[in-house]
Amino acid sequence: MTYPAEEVAATVGRYVALRERIVAGEAGWIDLAAMFTDDAVYIDPAWGRIQGIEAIREFLVESMTGLEDWRFPIDLTAVDGDDVVVHWAQVLPSGHRQSGWSRLVYAGDGKFSYEEDVLNMVHVLEDLKASGWRPRPGFNAPPADPDRDFSIPGRDS
Repeated sequence: MTYPAEEVAATVGRYVALRERIVAGEAGWIDLAAMFTDDAVYIDPAWGRIQGIEAIREFLVESMTGLEDWRFPIDLTAVDGDDVVVHWAQVLPSGHRQSGWSRLVYAGDGKFSYEEDVLNMVHVLEDLKASGWRPRPGFNAPPADPDRDFSIPGRDS
């Protein structure tokens, strides 16, 4: 279903504003869960496929613990019907930066049903090594064998 362009744009604006508040330290990653449907799917390049709002909430806390001094500013959004593309940077405390992209699917009622984040993990690992970054207390490593299924429910077979 395609929703009105104004509705999608307004939700993207709220998403970007919330991400800006997170970058500024005025909100936490857990707050992002309010932007997703109960049955949403979130795909992370390191953690894999996370399904359902409760699992997404848990993921947002677990995956970002120990990375409180990392920043993820957004510099571009594009909307095509219900599909949204967001370009952002992952900025390490050292200043090293990697390019990141997210694809979101708008599901109505001001919420998304899908987000897939993409990073060049080789670039990330090279920058981690070059910067000498070490995990902070509480850091949680991603699972050793994440679910790599990036299919969009209701769209992909």
